[in-house]
Amino acid sequence: MVLEKMQGKFTKYEIARILGARALQLAMDAPVLLKIDPEKLKEMNYDVLKIAELEFEEEVLPITVKRPFPKKVGEVKKVIKEEPKEEKKKEVTEDKEIEKKEEIEEKEVQEEGEIMELAMPEDEAEEGSGEEEGI
Repeated sequence: MVLEKMQGKFTKYEIARILGARALQLAMDAPVLLKIDPEKLKEMNYDVLKIAELEFEEEVLPITVKRPFPKKVGEVKKVIKEEPKEEKKKEVTEDKEIEKKEEIEEKEVQEEGEIMELAMPEDEAEEGSGEEEGI
């Protein structure tokens, strides 16, 4: 009954939600927004859902429906700002200077550093000369 009249404005899910919310309000002793004869109320057996349907048909409910719209999906264009040429030149020269410093440090480490080799059992035997000291 209500569904057919309001189908153009609301979906069946929205109608169900509105009627359910209003029926809950009426069940919690909210005031009725329409003037309904006591005879008609007795006829409806004081059914809050039927009262909510009557209010919905008369369009007196202060309930609104917000429908979320999909976000626009499209090309996102980012503007890339080009740095001035002077700044690029500074960065390039700084990078070259850092590379040169790293090369110099590597050479120093190679020249000064110890060469690490694996310890062989024969090397240790020569140092101890075979006899135990102490006891």
